[in-house]
Amino acid sequence: MVATPNTTDAATPAFKDDFREGIQYFGEPLEGFDELGRIPVLSPDKSGVTDPRDRASVFQTLLAADALRYLTLQITGSKASGHPGGFASSAEAVAAFYMLGHKNMPTEVGHHAPGYYSAMFLDRSLEDMGINTVAQMRDRYREKHGLLGHLSGYIPGILAPAGPLGQGQHFAMAGALLHRDKLFPVTIGDGGLGEPYPISSIAHFHTAYPEVTNFVPILVWNGYSQEHHSMVSTKTNAEMIAFWKGNGFDEVILVDAKDFDDQNQTGTYVDSTAFSLKQRLAFTEAVLVGADQAAKLAFGGKLTVFIIKQLKGAGVHARGAKSHNLYAHHTLDNPDVVAGLKSRALNPEAWQTVSTNLQWAGGGSSSKTAVTESVLPLTDLGTLPLEEYAVGGEAKIATTAMGRLVGYVGQTDKRFIVTNADGNEASGIANINQALKINHPTTDDLYNQAPGGQVYEPLNEDACAGLAVGLALFGSRTLWCSYESFAINGLPIWQTVTQAMAELRRPTPATVCLFTAGALEQGRNGWTHQRPEIEGYFASMMRNGNIFPLFPLDANSIQVCYDWALKAVNKGVVITASKSPLPIRTTFEQNRQALEDGAIALQEIAGSKKVVFAVIGDMMLLPVYEAAQKLAEQGIGSKIVSIVSPRRLYRSTDVAWDTCSEPDGKFLSDADFEALFGGDALIGVVGGASAMLEPVMLRSNSKRDVFSWKRGETTASAGQLFDFNGMNAQAISDRAKQLLA
Repeated sequence: MVATPNTTDAATPAFKDDFREGIQYFGEPLEGFDELGRIPVLSPDKSGVTDPRDRASVFQTLLAADALRYLTLQITGSKASGHPGGFASSAEAVAAFYMLGHKNMPTEVGHHAPGYYSAMFLDRSLEDMGINTVAQMRDRYREKHGLLGHLSGYIPGILAPAGPLGQGQHFAMAGALLHRDKLFPVTIGDGGLGEPYPISSIAHFHTAYPEVTNFVPILVWNGYSQEHHSMVSTKTNAEMIAFWKGNGFDEVILVDAKDFDDQNQTGTYVDSTAFSLKQRLAFTEAVLVGADQAAKLAFGGKLTVFIIKQLKGAGVHARGAKSHNLYAHHTLDNPDVVAGLKSRALNPEAWQTVSTNLQWAGGGSSSKTAVTESVLPLTDLGTLPLEEYAVGGEAKIATTAMGRLVGYVGQTDKRFIVTNADGNEASGIANINQALKINHPTTDDLYNQAPGGQVYEPLNEDACAGLAVGLALFGSRTLWCSYESFAINGLPIWQTVTQAMAELRRPTPATVCLFTAGALEQGRNGWTHQRPEIEGYFASMMRNGNIFPLFPLDANSIQVCYDWALKAVNKGVVITASKSPLPIRTTFEQNRQALEDGAIALQEIAGSKKVVFAVIGDMMLLPVYEAAQKLAEQGIGSKIVSIVSPRRLYRSTDVAWDTCSEPDGKFLSDADFEALFGGDALIGVVGGASAMLEPVMLRSNSKRDVFSWKRGETTASAGQLFDFNGMNAQAISDRAKQLLA
């Protein structure tokens, strides 16, 4: 192909205000273009290729692959930033599934972002954000309010975020579960395959939902990760097929570019763009036929994987790991970049064919047809059957009180799913399993399990978190339950989704968590089960603007917190509560106000001076009440304030709330803060990370100090853990006297 530069600059008169404005090089038509490429095979009346061996369909799939490669390299080169190489090796596969009409395609590989942006540009989705030309796409790539460095649902047509590796499969499975009539292909890099979660989470999902197979992992097997050969590069084709078969896949479709090579390329992994046109078309046909077969198998109930084996960097500026990303010298004037662009340059008419096909593939632009581009209707829950317990009455288990409500939600909303890594009964919420049943192929009434249950209990925190947050992002209600000590293993995907929710262009249910069995309840289990440090992570995330850790102080409080969480949108809500019977200290109305103000005053004792205790956590109230009594006996006044929603206690300028698409700008005023926390001294007390007390420590003008968790130990009681961490009643009252002296 002979490429000619578009020498008249981006405002070429022939393409002024045309989507092709800004394309740097055009090429001569491929041989056969007039016969096979000039008339698009897709149209408003045809949303996908029906015969994958049709010569025109194959030819135009090849054009689409080269168009995607070209744009990927040009937009990354426009900023000398980004990652063209990985996507380039997947281009034929992405083009094939798109041409077949399957555009609901999340990815596990955030580095492939420029390729998916190119696809969304060509199908006209990016017009929804004012990107109509290649020139505009170049200008807004990797810029604020433009095309983000990695993928996010902020971009029209893009289903889900992608940045950390090993997460994309969660979105494909969530989509497949919610939309049984759609296919959800998901690309997975052979670097990402080394992550511990993709295969495990798919295996768990397939065991629980064997009937849901309308998702297809697409392994992009290119032999390289970011900076070296991938760890699976040494596998033979037979070994790779056996790997997937051994992990429960019914069908493995592998298309190896090496089988079509007529240029005697060395190595196991080859570049199909170096083939003769005849062999390029043969390879593309094999990919299109394989993708069509994979889609039909997936819809037919077979767990199927599609593998494209092709050298990383195929058709761009470099090959292998050297193609992974661009450095500062990789501008559009760089000789390697120029050579890559010229090698993939299409004639102007081919660009029109590609754009028309991608626009009509799947029935229209992705920004109009993707399942995440509309709000999923939710079942009306009516009024939750809250049960208010008498203040001062019998002690109640907070998690059990919430569990009863969770059962109601699931029985009312049949799409609702609870996830837990095999620990509901141990968390005081066996009533959830009793009401909703554990989804398992083996029916066993003793364990409340049966096929079709609404409780997903794989022994994998990432699988729990991934399905829960994927469904929430796609518009469905969920609850992720975990021991507080082990939730950290599912937190990466949760953080990814909450960040995506902050900028999402539509409202979606909050992703809600219940973390229990806190460190103070795990004395005899020892330090392996005493890991409240995760609270420090949530504390730092509060400044994001849409993260709300909640600390209900009793069984009434937790019901009000969950009721609030169910009505929240685009938030990450973490409810942390004990599974032990604890006193009832508050009414529903007091807790509703506490969610507005952030905290509630529980007790005030007059005295010569006043120390204010700002307490986070239900069990932490026990030594604080005892300390207050000790001080009262010495004539010292005190006030106990329970912090329920610490995010409300920040100043508005501390938090990026106004950058969120569904902003929540409620913060406690200075006057109300002083009314709650003002005193001669202030002591923050938390059974977890001290960072959660930051909002109070920032705003208080009193002499102040903090008692918090230090480390775990095997003990016979919570009291011994208080002692070990130096935060028992005696230590607290002694420190109060020192501050007041």
